[in-house]
Amino acid sequence: MFKYTIRRLLASMPVLFGVLAVTFALARAIPGDPCKAILGEKATVEVCERFIREKGLDKPIPVQFGIYLKDLARGDFGNSIRFGRPIVQILIERLPTTVELGLAGLFLACFIGIPLGIISALRYNSAIDMATMVWANIGVSMPIFWLGLMLAYVFALLLKDTPFWLPPSGRLSAGVVAIPFYEVYGWEVVEGTSLYRFLEFFANMYIFNSLITFDWEVLKDAITHLILPAAALSTIPMAIIARMTRSSMLQVLGLDYVRTARAKGLSERAVVLRHAFRNALLPVVTIVGLQLGVVFSGAILTETIFSLAGV
Repeated sequence: MFKYTIRRLLASMPVLFGVLAVTFALARAIPGDPCKAILGEKATVEVCERFIREKGLDKPIPVQFGIYLKDLARGDFGNSIRFGRPIVQILIERLPTTVELGLAGLFLACFIGIPLGIISALRYNSAIDMATMVWANIGVSMPIFWLGLMLAYVFALLLKDTPFWLPPSGRLSAGVVAIPFYEVYGWEVVEGTSLYRFLEFFANMYIFNSLITFDWEVLKDAITHLILPAAALSTIPMAIIARMTRSSMLQVLGLDYVRTARAKGLSERAVVLRHAFRNALLPVVTIVGLQLGVVFSGAILTETIFSLAGV
C-alpha cells in the first residue's frame, strides 16, 4: 500500500508541474501592464520600475517561473489585486465559510440520498423506484447556479410573507452576532499567533461555534441561512449517492446470506440494516468520499449566488 501510494504521488508530479506551467503561462499571456493592474493607473514610472525589480518581472521567463515555484513552495501566494492583502490571510478568513457549506451539503446529500437509495432498492420496479431514478437522473444534470437561483426566487420572493420564507444571502441576520467560543470561555489568546488563527478558524464556523457555546439563537439563524445554499450544493452528490446506494443494495439483496437471514425468520428491518446495508456500504462510502471534490468545487458557484464570503 505504501509503495502504491508513493508511485501514485510520483506519477502525479508531472501533471502538477504541467498545471503550474500552464497557469504561469496564462498569467503572463494576459494583455496589459501588470504594474498598472496591481498598483493602479496613477502609479509613476519610478514606482513601476521598483515594483518590477522587486517581483523579478525584469528577469528571463525561466527565472520568473523558478521564483513562482519557490514562492508557492513557501506558501507565499502574493497579494490579492482586489483586496490588497496577502492571499493566504484571505484564505484563512474565508475558508471556514466554504468548509461549513461543503460539510452541510455533503451531510444533506448523505442524509437524503442513502435512505432514498435503500427504499428504491427495496421497492424495485415500483412507482417509488422509478420516481427516485427519474429524480436522480435529473439531479445529476441539474446546474447548481440555476437551481440556486430558483431556490432563492421561490423561498425568498414567492414565499416572502409566509412561514416558509428563507434568507437568500449572508450567513447571519443583521443584529445577530456570533461571539467566538474562546471569548465566551475566557481564554486569553494573543491575536495574530498560530493558536489564535487556529481557534479563529473554528470560531468562524458559526454552527460549530454556537453548538459549543450553547447559543441557540445564533445556531437557529445560521442553519436558516445555510438551508438554501446547502440544498443547491447537495443536489448532484445526493443523486449520485442515491443511485450508488440503490445499485449496491440490489446486488446484496440477491445474495445467499440475505435469503438465509430471511429464512431464519429475522425481521425485514434486521435483514436490511444488519445484513444487507452493512455489506452494501463499502461502495457507498467510496462514492461519498469522491463527492468531496464535487461539493467543494460547486461551493464556488453557490457562494457567489447566495453572497457568502467564502473562498
